[in-house]
Amino acid sequence: MERTKVVLKSGKDEAVKRQHPWVFSGAIKKTYGPTNEGDIVDVYNNKDMFLGCGHWQNGSIAVRIFSFDQVEPNYDFWKEKLQTAYNIREAIGLTNNESTNVYRLVFAEGDSLPGLVMDYYNGAVVFQAHSIGMYLLRNEFTKALKEIYGDKLHTVYSKSKESLPKSSDFDFENEFLFGDKESEIVLENDNKFKVNWISGQKTGFFIDQRFNRELVGNYSKDRKVLNTFCYTGGFSVYSLQQGAKLVHSVDSSAKAIDLTDENVELNGFKDSNHKSFAIDTMSYLQEMEEEYDLIILDPPAYAKHRDVRHKAVQGYKRLNATAFKKIAKGGILFTFSCSQVVDRRLFESTVMSAAIQSGRRVKILHHLSQPADHLVSIYHPEGEYLKGLVVYVE
Repeated sequence: MERTKVVLKSGKDEAVKRQHPWVFSGAIKKTYGPTNEGDIVDVYNNKDMFLGCGHWQNGSIAVRIFSFDQVEPNYDFWKEKLQTAYNIREAIGLTNNESTNVYRLVFAEGDSLPGLVMDYYNGAVVFQAHSIGMYLLRNEFTKALKEIYGDKLHTVYSKSKESLPKSSDFDFENEFLFGDKESEIVLENDNKFKVNWISGQKTGFFIDQRFNRELVGNYSKDRKVLNTFCYTGGFSVYSLQQGAKLVHSVDSSAKAIDLTDENVELNGFKDSNHKSFAIDTMSYLQEMEEEYDLIILDPPAYAKHRDVRHKAVQGYKRLNATAFKKIAKGGILFTFSCSQVVDRRLFESTVMSAAIQSGRRVKILHHLSQPADHLVSIYHPEGEYLKGLVVYVE
């Protein structure tokens, strides 16, 4: 079957020629053939030069390119993509790691599978499709995963209802594609966490903070730690394991607080120096009486689109300025942004503005990012979405 041909306007092919995998709708001159959401299309420049093939999607990103070669993407093609992703995780020491059995197996553009995320949880793979094209391949992906993992795999769960375009005519449901297990106890650097992919946020756990949680633990001994936006309490558990004087966990969601308490107890700290509070973080910071000498700010994405970026920056500034004003002298602040549209330079400038506003002297100790299993293609720098700073506050 002949595929639809997408022709770009003159001068709009440079990014794709540099292997950037997105074709924006405004760059398209003409399409030859049907453009149904999820269809595989071929992209050409205005001089009839082939550029790549990818999935069509109705929206500002019209084509997500998964190959810059002229290929017929059959089952073997997709399995090889997953096998390559697995091999990379094997090379960085994650597939047979006794102390860590949770990692990101597929990270969209970073693994040349734009629109697809897969996370591995001790025998379960949970995936989220962000494009109809990837969603339609869910059965092929499940077959490939079973062949790659063999007996190590007990569950494959599709959790794409929340991540797929709401404007689509497709009717999506989250579903088990293999097995039926709803949760799993996982190990991350020998810390235990219960992950429920049915009820949890995203795929169930924020894997991208693995290295940063370990660094928090390294700084926690004998400190009073405040973990805000705590979700499942990852930073809290690491702090307790490394001998924090006390740890307080804050999240506006009572459900998140229950998860935190469960994970704290799972790691043997039920009767420890840990307390949790179901309250808005800004309210807690403004009203708190305890003086903490280690504070973690890990908010959800304040901006998912460029049109709200300015508002998001103001939110980050208020949050960080309040923490700077409240933290103890000689305190250490871990502050993060996971908003892709707020790049590293803008985020760090925002934190600097917050420091100026607070009147405190602040020194940068570390620049933080996502771990290696969240691959960033050198041709798609937008994949580096997680930014963080560790600062010393005099």
